[in-house]
Amino acid sequence: MSQYVFYTIIIFVVGEYLFSQWLARRNRKAASPYLPPQLSGLYDSDKYAKQQSYFKENNRLSFYSNTFSTLFILTMFITGAFGSLYEYCATISENNIVVTLIYFAILFIIYDLLSTPFAIYDTFVIEERFGFNKTTPATFILDKLKGWFIGAVLGGILISVIVIIYNKLGTDFWWAAFLVIISFSMIMTMFYSQIIVSIFNKQTPLPEGELRDAIAGFAAKGGFKLDNIYVMDGSKRSTKANAYFTGLGSKKRIVLYDTLINDLCTEEIVAVLAHEMGHYRKKHTLISFAISAVVTLIQFYILSYVLTSIDVAQAMGISTPVFAVSLIAFAMLYTPVDMLTGIMVNSISRHNEYQADGYAASFGLGENLIAALKKITVKSLANLSPDKIYVKIYYSHPTLLQRMMRIRGIK
Repeated sequence: MSQYVFYTIIIFVVGEYLFSQWLARRNRKAASPYLPPQLSGLYDSDKYAKQQSYFKENNRLSFYSNTFSTLFILTMFITGAFGSLYEYCATISENNIVVTLIYFAILFIIYDLLSTPFAIYDTFVIEERFGFNKTTPATFILDKLKGWFIGAVLGGILISVIVIIYNKLGTDFWWAAFLVIISFSMIMTMFYSQIIVSIFNKQTPLPEGELRDAIAGFAAKGGFKLDNIYVMDGSKRSTKANAYFTGLGSKKRIVLYDTLINDLCTEEIVAVLAHEMGHYRKKHTLISFAISAVVTLIQFYILSYVLTSIDVAQAMGISTPVFAVSLIAFAMLYTPVDMLTGIMVNSISRHNEYQADGYAASFGLGENLIAALKKITVKSLANLSPDKIYVKIYYSHPTLLQRMMRIRGIK
């Protein structure tokens, strides 16, 4: 029976890779050297040629990166290295919590170091070549160290708590582990910007002036109490612009990248803020949290069956089930379900984006929002003609053209 599990895992991993490459190929073929008629004038010929080149470079790097990840997983699995590594970690300590933490720390560090060249090439070659990169080598290294620290602290605490719960409850651990993860997610939703983002970027309150007055005026018009508007130094790493809404209740805040403020006029920034406020008005944060909770509950329930499977353990190269190794197996076996839930979540996300756009348009800000989206798209050299199936599976936001047509009421 363990052989069936072994080959099932290989089929799932290879199948996911081949499917993603098929989609990537469709997306490459869909990329047109000509602008869609509805977007004529958005780029001049030289700028659009630059966009096409940027798309091809990113696509090529994605192919190499995904191929490496798949080969790494398959090599570790087929050679039994996932199991052998755990057996080595078990010689370091008799405490299974400590062993589990060491195991995941080693796996994380090995994979992260091996994949770092792809990140370096992306940041200092592709992004630099096309004028986006503002990250210095020192900032890159510091970000990497900060990421490791946060992963060690938060990841270590979560894994330790879940292993303790599993030790006490056995396969019934799933509901308690679910409550722990959901509680953690709630805290992160409320304090992510204040705790995590602040480790990497400075966030300062939007100063008094024309822009803040315009935003306050719109907020009053929409009956939206908004005290927390922050500007983030996104230009520290990239020239790309963005804005986001985060938090719940009194902890909600809107964060504007300084690049967004530099690139857009006041009316366009207000339209972008109206879109973000639309997410709050439509309760999209709560909806996303509820969906995530349901998906997490399903994951833990299925995981409870995998953790005690001797066949799964033997397929992973060990004789008896252990939490850490079975969790790795679960991640690979869960691939098809993960893809299906990802498609569903992205579909809901695109729907939410349309609703937020509609909220901004209801205040007469539709054309200003379109103008802002155009500028952001041009500045980031985003793909204007992605494959339709690729969009349905991977895109959390509708395309520029789809958003423009929906805002203007065009089917």
